[in-house]
Amino acid sequence: MLGNTGLEISEIGLGCEGFVGKDEHETEELLNLAQKKGINYLDLYTPDSDLRDRIGKMLKGRREEFFLQGHLCTIWRDGQYKRTRQIDEVREGFEDMLQRLCTDSLEVGMIHYVDSLKDWKEVYEGPVMQYARELKAQGKIRHIGLSSHNPEAAMEAVKSREIEVLMFSINPCYDLQPAGENCEALWDDKNYKGDLVNMDPAREELYEMCSKQGVGITVMKAFGGGDLLSEELSPAGRALTPSQCIHYALTRPAAASVLAGAHTAEELSDSLRYEEAGEDEKDYARALAEFPNISWKGHCMYCGHCAPCPKGIEVASVTKFLNLAKAQDDVPETVREHYAVLEHKASECIGCGICENRCPFEVSIIENMKKAAEIFAQ
Repeated sequence: MLGNTGLEISEIGLGCEGFVGKDEHETEELLNLAQKKGINYLDLYTPDSDLRDRIGKMLKGRREEFFLQGHLCTIWRDGQYKRTRQIDEVREGFEDMLQRLCTDSLEVGMIHYVDSLKDWKEVYEGPVMQYARELKAQGKIRHIGLSSHNPEAAMEAVKSREIEVLMFSINPCYDLQPAGENCEALWDDKNYKGDLVNMDPAREELYEMCSKQGVGITVMKAFGGGDLLSEELSPAGRALTPSQCIHYALTRPAAASVLAGAHTAEELSDSLRYEEAGEDEKDYARALAEFPNISWKGHCMYCGHCAPCPKGIEVASVTKFLNLAKAQDDVPETVREHYAVLEHKASECIGCGICENRCPFEVSIIENMKKAAEIFAQ
């Protein structure tokens, strides 16, 4: 489920980068494979008129098979992409998108690329947000979204309660970096030279706030633009597999779908193998624990290495609910309800320590179970 939108989406979606530069045959091949394998969520950030025309043609007769995430504030000028906040250009770009995609509405209208607090204030207080509200009232978009790389700007957007879907960059390297308005810093090698310890608190808080408020996250940059799949290019100095990257992203709170930017049917198939992968293939924990100069010591990554518990406790789930509860003054009702339906509760922990011996990150699991039993009083 994509947050509180009511949309049930595929946990692997398709980013439109893969359609750039393709002809109709190649576009149809990618879309056919996506549909055949159950992908029902498409992100269409690019304003490229030719690309929109090709996708619109391929969607004829099967529009109802896909949820479309289209972006406001992107236009095509002189053969190039341009981000804009000029409301006349925003309106023109959106109407062009609907026309070329041969549809009268989108499931998600994504306010494009808000990476600074100043830009968010301009969007929120200005005509762009008002236009998004108008489109929703008219039924031209069902839900308002926003894309960002900066957890501080994204947090303000989520707190406004205007945003129902957040498109955010999530992977185990970017999650180490502090909030900032320059997204290029996320893939700058110099920012990975020193010792890095644990997830940036602003990013963790953002994911937990989205979960609390029912804001669904669609994930971009899960592979770091492909760099994380290459030992030579990865800022961590180690290569991960597509399944490891996807599993990491999907185990973050509120994350609903990873938008795979496949350029070929083979690349898309590599991502789709996640659906048939075993737990060992999805396991990112051992790989992260071996990254040089990076440490997640003491931080639960929800990887599941603690299982199985001799008392049947879903330790990773309990820990995730504990962290969500600790982030708030009061335990959110949704978190309490999710905890309540667990078959075995934290209070059943006997402190045997088997889970702690398995944990690659040396998490104090027994102490977490004590805290969870106290907070949830079960």
